Amino acid sequence: MATSRIGMIALSLWSACFPPEGPGPTRPVSVRASDFPQRDVTVDGMRLRYIDVGPTARAGHPKTLVILAGHTSRLEGYDAIVAPLSRRNRVVVLDFPGAGYSDKPDRPYTLELYEETLLHFLDTIGIDQAVLVGGSLGGNLVLRLGHRLPDRFPMLVAWAPGGAWRAQPRLASLMRSLGGRVLFWPTVFIQSRFWYGDDFPGRDAALEGTFAYYREVMSPGFIRMYWEIAISQVETSLFDIAPEIQQPTLLLWGDRDNGANMGAGVAKLHKLLPHHELRVFPGARHSIETEIPNELAEAIDEFVSRPREHLP
Repeated sequence: MATSRIGMIALSLWSACFPPEGPGPTRPVSVRASDFPQRDVTVDGMRLRYIDVGPTARAGHPKTLVILAGHTSRLEGYDAIVAPLSRRNRVVVLDFPGAGYSDKPDRPYTLELYEETLLHFLDTIGIDQAVLVGGSLGGNLVLRLGHRLPDRFPMLVAWAPGGAWRAQPRLASLMRSLGGRVLFWPTVFIQSRFWYGDDFPGRDAALEGTFAYYREVMSPGFIRMYWEIAISQVETSLFDIAPEIQQPTLLLWGDRDNGANMGAGVAKLHKLLPHHELRVFPGARHSIETEIPNELAEAIDEFVSRPREHLP
């Protein structure tokens, strides 16, 4: 087992040093594809892959939930919560530029780019108002966009959001200096230790699937996106805007998720967000959409289904 892991790491390091220059696959080839029909739309000159499932809105019911993926994630990672949520709600999930099976241009990547892309994507497919849902990077974007456009996004759901820390410009500068192709895989292997608990039965399969997906979509644009979106999160903080977020917010956290001091960051947001509810999942780590999808979907569905007078 140890020998095979070393071999996999060596192969991955070699692949990262020489990523393919072509556009890459537009659909999963050697890894699991979504259970839901995959679509494509061009936004700002970039092809984006997405799914759009569940009943269509009528007179405000059901709600439209837009799930924002985590850093480097692909929409397949949310199938397990899309299935139950789409029974009563329209659910949309997209692959952001540079990730999943959307286009991966070799261009600058920032949180602002992702915000604008998401807004233009919603305009293109005709969604005027939605509940934003997401974890990690997705949770960061949920709170940023909710702060920016409260009328368009009247309810928010975020778990373990990136940016739940003080801005760290020195670390961001160091990452700019050191980040690149060679350090991609070592960094990812270190990060992956915090995604799932060691006792999570699906841990090995989830990690193998993620690493296989990375190898399949590896390209200069993917590598650039990985570092620049990480840097963009490190050099900004949600603490600055949290007190101004006025809409009802569901904040979620697995109590074993303490990478990057996430527990302290969520506790800080708990103090700063004016109209929110905190739900803690005992024994869960960072990727709760994979570890405990049923519990997560149940919490989201219950929150977005409440009468307004019962919201925080």
